[in-house]
Amino acid sequence: MRLRQILCGLIFLMCLVTLALPARPAAAAGTCPDFNHDGSVDVNDVTNIAARWATASADPRFDRDGDGSISVTDIQQVAVRWHELCTPLSTCPFFPPDNIWNTPVDTLPLDAHSQAYINSIGPTTGMHPDFGAALWQGAPIGIPFTTVPGSQPLAPITFIWYPEESDPGPYPIPPDAPIEGGPNSTGDRHVLVVEHDTCHLYELYYAWPRSGNRWDAGNGAVFNLLAHNLRPDTWTSADAAGLPVLPGLVSYDEVAAGEITHALRFTVQNSQRAYVWPARHYASSSTNPAYPPMGQRFRLKANFDISAFSASNRVILTALKRYGMMMADNGSNWYLSGTPDARWDDDDLHQLQTGVHGADFEAVNVSSLMLDPDSGQALPPPPAYP
Repeated sequence: MRLRQILCGLIFLMCLVTLALPARPAAAAGTCPDFNHDGSVDVNDVTNIAARWATASADPRFDRDGDGSISVTDIQQVAVRWHELCTPLSTCPFFPPDNIWNTPVDTLPLDAHSQAYINSIGPTTGMHPDFGAALWQGAPIGIPFTTVPGSQPLAPITFIWYPEESDPGPYPIPPDAPIEGGPNSTGDRHVLVVEHDTCHLYELYYAWPRSGNRWDAGNGAVFNLLAHNLRPDTWTSADAAGLPVLPGLVSYDEVAAGEITHALRFTVQNSQRAYVWPARHYASSSTNPAYPPMGQRFRLKANFDISAFSASNRVILTALKRYGMMMADNGSNWYLSGTPDARWDDDDLHQLQTGVHGADFEAVNVSSLMLDPDSGQALPPPPAYP
């Protein structure tokens, strides 16, 4: 009852704000509170944050004042941005259509080591969607992102681990950019930002905001989303494979639209001291040929029956059959990456973990698609595989 009263009061406040404020032509610098990614701040976004009233949160998208919980101050900060237009991520492509990320692999031959890779990762281990609507230790589950305009102030970046393999700053990263795992995380702490005027993607690994609009990070990488450029050979990125993170994430909006048209990202516990195109870097000392190299592409088997899954899960599974997924980092086995979103149905996503296992996948040889080892551009796939 109390939440309902709060929501009614907030909607009334929204009406007052609507009358008082004109529509804004573009998003202000910083993270736009467009929680449902529909392009503007509206009543849906206000009710989204109001539903988290009086709860602990380390997510800077909702905890606008940074005090560790959702209070009236946070809701007011969203309310005053009513009608603000927020540029959606979809204004920038994830690389050109003929990029390897966007190329189907359902007609390619198997990798000669496919069964060995599956056995080493775990044939009976379930595929785990590492994203959802729930919170873990006060932070959203998944890898968040944000978009900024070309006018976003540039932030100096100090690279503390791999400066020699990082693209130099400054980067257009707002001080309140969402951090994977939340501000107190001791995990990977990825920060992903798309500057939508030039369609450049800025990614940081192990990122920490500092005073004066500065950031510290283990390393960082910049990708032109309109080009096929890869990292310099042997260079890492915000991912161990030297690949971009954001293009491989499952997003709610793609699933809701009914189609995912790119490869996805996943992790394994044990990888080989090697990498295959389009990866540029390895993160292992093992030469065990049963372990997959960084960048190895896998796909869900064509004969895997997806009919019993929900419509949303069938979108993800269809993408895994057609576009597959790239092994991009060391981590938990068969962990599939995606963006956190309050609209996910966590119980439904769990059906992927119980219904899809390592033995349902196979490794793919993508070498026939390569035009240039230093480019992500790909040849068209063959019409069928033997």
